Amino acid sequence: MLVDMEIKKLNDIAGAEVLGLDLSRSLCSETRDAILSAFNEYHVLVFRNQTLSKDQQVNFTQQFGELEEHVGRLPDGSRYPIVHTVTNLDPVSGKPTTAPHTHGNYFWHTDKSYHAVPSLMTLLYAVDVPQTGGDTLFCNMQLAYNALTDPEKELLKSLKAIHSWEASRRNTGNIPASEEQKRERPPVSHPLVRTHPVTKNKSLYLGMHVGHIEGMAEEKSKRLLQNLLDKSTVERNIYRHSWQPGDLVIWDNRCLLHKADRNYDMSVHPRVLHRTVVKGTIPV
Repeated sequence: MLVDMEIKKLNDIAGAEVLGLDLSRSLCSETRDAILSAFNEYHVLVFRNQTLSKDQQVNFTQQFGELEEHVGRLPDGSRYPIVHTVTNLDPVSGKPTTAPHTHGNYFWHTDKSYHAVPSLMTLLYAVDVPQTGGDTLFCNMQLAYNALTDPEKELLKSLKAIHSWEASRRNTGNIPASEEQKRERPPVSHPLVRTHPVTKNKSLYLGMHVGHIEGMAEEKSKRLLQNLLDKSTVERNIYRHSWQPGDLVIWDNRCLLHKADRNYDMSVHPRVLHRTVVKGTIPV
């Protein structure tokens, strides 16, 4: 039975609040479909005041598709669990640090674009967040594409970019990819201009996981990618989410870039969020 759910648009860039749902309980098909419809329209959905165990977050996530694993490794060398903890806590002391084990989330990216079949949806649940700061920024890459000139769109329409875990680690100064990780996630080619499979809107598809543009000289490729990123990630294209404890935020990786903001004292305030990801479709 469809529950009494209310959707409140946050702005014209991206974002809507979904009110009236307890996500620890299973959704009926009508409610799930209503969430997906809002997801495709607003790109970012915010569910406030949730109380979710890891198992409950998994159960909620699975209602939208197949869960993805991660090629990343924890400090002890084990694979990230299916519910991955995004945190600034030191793995040894358990205290907040300005130098967490990995910091790729502070660079613009779309999740798992280094997969042959990248992510559809990411879900992030706020366990412990600063009272102010530690925001997540979402950049609407459909708006970014729409702002390009016709000659720019013509130039980009046939270009493909090479994404890889190896390039991602190099671009962000993280621990280099191991040989095992390189074999598990070899480089993949995706169009630089992606068409959303539901809305059919076009968007730029780039970010920190991109190594270079296929068939283009390295320096020219770097200049073009950086120029596109700089032109895209401007304030008029960005929705900033200020976290509250109990927030669950889901977003569309097919048309957004995102990153965390270091606008808080990372050495003092914990920032702990639980992350699950739903597998998507091959970009076209």
